[in-house]
Amino acid sequence: MKEILDWAEQMGCAATVCDKDCKILYMNERSRQTFARHGDIIGHDLMQYHPKHAQEKIAHMLATGDTNAYTIRKNGINKLIFQTPWRKDGEIAGLVELSIPLPEDMPHYDRDQPSR
Repeated sequence: MKEILDWAEQMGCAATVCDKDCKILYMNERSRQTFARHGDIIGHDLMQYHPKHAQEKIAHMLATGDTNAYTIRKNGINKLIFQTPWRKDGEIAGLVELSIPLPEDMPHYDRDQPSR
C-alpha cells in the first residue's frame, strides 16, 4: 500500500483517509503537520477531533455517499475542503478529505461558454 500512496505523501494539500468506522487509516505529511498538536492520530477515531455538527455531516456522508465541499479561510489562507466517500467493491468503505490551499486571486473559467 505504501507504494500506492507515495504520490500523496508530499503533495501540496492535506489528505486524510478513514474507514467506515471513522478509524483514521492514512494522513499525508501535510495532514500530519496540521494535526501535530494531537500527536500521532492514525488509528484514532476521526469523530473525536470534530464538533457535533461535523460529526453529523460525517455520519451522513458515510450513510448516503454524499460529498461535502466548502471553502474556508484559516491562518490567512483560503482553502477548499473536499470530503467524499471512497468505495471498495461498490460499497462505502470510508471517507477521504482533501484540504487544498487556494491562490488569493484564483482564476475561474466557464467551460460552458465558447472561448473568445
